[in-house]
Amino acid sequence: MARIAIDAREISTSTGRYVDKLLENLQKIDKENEYLVLLKPDDYEKWQPMADNFKKIECPFREFTFEEQKPFKKFLKKLKVDLAHFPMAQQPVGYRGRVVTSILDLTTARFTNPSKNKLTYWFKQKIYIYVIKRVVHKSKFIITISNYVKDDVAKFTRINPNKIIITYLAADEILEPAKPVLDLQGKDFLFYVGRPQPHKNLSRLIEVFALLKKTHPNLLLVLAGRKDQVYDSYVQEAEELGVGGSVIFTGYVSESQLKWLYRSCKAYVFPSLSEGFGLPGLEAMVHRAPVVSSTATCLPEIYGDAAWYFNPLDKFDMQQSIEEVLTNKELRNKLIRAGREQAKKYSWAKMAEQTLEVYKRALAS
Repeated sequence: MARIAIDAREISTSTGRYVDKLLENLQKIDKENEYLVLLKPDDYEKWQPMADNFKKIECPFREFTFEEQKPFKKFLKKLKVDLAHFPMAQQPVGYRGRVVTSILDLTTARFTNPSKNKLTYWFKQKIYIYVIKRVVHKSKFIITISNYVKDDVAKFTRINPNKIIITYLAADEILEPAKPVLDLQGKDFLFYVGRPQPHKNLSRLIEVFALLKKTHPNLLLVLAGRKDQVYDSYVQEAEELGVGGSVIFTGYVSESQLKWLYRSCKAYVFPSLSEGFGLPGLEAMVHRAPVVSSTATCLPEIYGDAAWYFNPLDKFDMQQSIEEVLTNKELRNKLIRAGREQAKKYSWAKMAEQTLEVYKRALAS
């Protein structure tokens, strides 16, 4: 029996679905090893183990901080684990125990965040890049969530690709009853859900929507996600383009509202410039939304023939692809059917089984 620590400090963030589903499924398949789940104080009461061999431990060290280095390293050494799994690059670079690291994408290393102080973010980005390059070399194995990210990490860090294991993510159907977003009932709308960071390409999507309004005057664009100062800039852009009243910023939506939005939209549009997996598009497919997607990074790998693609840097190509899905009922129905089948290829249970195999290989090395 091995003693394994899983760093779950990001379980409540936008990328926390990965570690949450990993923990959920590991508890079903591994009754032998002892697991220590490291949680931030705010999440300690929220997450409860379902299996006797899983124990939660309060871990007060914030991500992207210097306290992640010496204090967190000392904390880990006291746990005396046989293996530590970090589902993100952020970790004590000086920790010498056995480590498996997941790198979901390299977006943070390549794009800025306009909601942060430029100088501070530039400095943290440089540290982040240094940490990535250090941890991939000291980790027994690296886990990525697409072949694209595997190749990207191998080139970026110059490590042997054989050290990198792919474990695809999955999308579940929301079980709660769909709850209408009242102001949108009976309306035709395009839909996007997610963070408003620059690599999501929402500014270009709003430009394209302004072009589409000329031939679809009643069409709306619905952007869901927690509002912040970045969203404020998109509100201003929509106003300047004359479509302010037609771009709906919902803010946070519940799971039941999200289900309704997926099922009711004319198309789910994913204009991103960089993704590690593209989970929202797959979730849209599960809920019978036709997906119109960027060709960037991993997206064609994950969506296969179940999405209608466009060049995310070409607003006219984006406009044409969305237009085709809006006006061609046969194409829409084909994408809906293909999307349901494509989503069935992925499984959280399989992801957990593959991750457990990585643990076994790391412990044996």
